[in-house]
Amino acid sequence: MLGIGRKIKDLSQRVKAIGKPKIFCIGCNKTGTTSLKITLEELGVIVGRQRYAENLLEDWARRDFSKIIRYCRTAQAFQDVPFSLPDTFKAVDQAFPGSKFILTVRDSPEQWYSSLVRFHGKIWANGRTPPTREDLQNATYIYKGHPWRANQLIFGTPEHDPYHKTTLLKFYENHNASVKEYFSERSDDLLVLNISVETDYQRLCSFIDVPPIRNAFPWENKTH
Repeated sequence: MLGIGRKIKDLSQRVKAIGKPKIFCIGCNKTGTTSLKITLEELGVIVGRQRYAENLLEDWARRDFSKIIRYCRTAQAFQDVPFSLPDTFKAVDQAFPGSKFILTVRDSPEQWYSSLVRFHGKIWANGRTPPTREDLQNATYIYKGHPWRANQLIFGTPEHDPYHKTTLLKFYENHNASVKEYFSERSDDLLVLNISVETDYQRLCSFIDVPPIRNAFPWENKTH
C-alpha cells in the first residue's frame, strides 16, 4: 500500500508541475541547499525527490543526462546532486528553455570547505574531521560505500586524502565561475544568493514571482 501511495503522490505532483517553469538549484552542497528546498516547499513549489535524483550520480559521471532530464518532468524544482554538480545546469537549460536557476553560495570558499568537512565528519566519522577513506567506504548512505564513490566521482581527490583542501576549494570556485560565465548574458535567468543574507529571501521570492511568507530563510543542517 505504501508503494501505491507513493505512486499516487508522485503522479499528483507531476500533474501539478505541468506548464510551470522549472527551478534548478545549482549551488554546491553545503551552501544552504536544504534550507532552499524547505523554503521553496513553503512557498508552494513542488520539489523533486532528492533520493531518487542522487541515484543518478553514475549517469552524471558519464555525462549521460537522459534519465536526469526524464526525472525533471516529475516536479517543478530540483536541488542537490546531480543538479549541484558541473555541467548538469547546461543540459537541463537546453532541455527546459525558460527555466530559472539559483546558485547558492557561502561567504567564502573557505567557509564552504569547513562546513562540508564538519558535516561529513558528523554523519560519517563520528564527528572526526576530516573523514578518511575508510570512513567513507564504511558509510551506509544510499548503500555501503556510496559516500566514497561519490567523493571520487565528484572531486577526484587523492585516495589517501579525500578532503584535499586545494582540490575541493578549486572545485567550488570553478563550479561557481562556470555558472556565472554561462549565464553572463542572461541575468534574468540566474539568481546568486546567500541564505545567511536576510534580504536574499525577498530576492528569491521576487525571482520566482511568489509572495513572501517570512522575513528570512529557515536554516537547516547548519554547520557554519
